[in-house]
Amino acid sequence: MAKQAAGELWSNSDFIFTTRYGTPIEPRNFNRRFVDRSTRARVRQIRLHDTRHTCGSLLAALDVHPRVAMQILRHSKIAVTMEVYTHVPSEATRRALRKLGKHLGKQDPE
Repeated sequence: MAKQAAGELWSNSDFIFTTRYGTPIEPRNFNRRFVDRSTRARVRQIRLHDTRHTCGSLLAALDVHPRVAMQILRHSKIAVTMEVYTHVPSEATRRALRKLGKHLGKQDPE
C-alpha cells in the first residue's frame, strides 16, 4: 500500500520497515515510534532490542529448531542465537506459555 501511495518516489529495498518512500528509517525515529505504539497499546515499556531476546526465547520454548531461529533472528552464526538470544525455558515456563497460548485463543496441542 505504501509503495502504491509513493508512486515514482518509492525506493526498492530489502528492508522490512521503511519510511513512506521505501528508504531506511532513521533508528531514533524507529525507537520513538516503538515507544509511542507500546504506550498506546498499554504494554510495559521495554527496549526495542529486547524484543529480539523475547523472540529467541519464545522460539526455543516452542521447540523451533535452532537453525530456523537463527534465520528468523537474522544471525550469521548459530552461536549468537544459542548463547546470547536463547534462554532455555524450565518446565514451569513451558506451562506458563501454554496457559498464555490458551488465554490468547490457541488450543493446547498436548
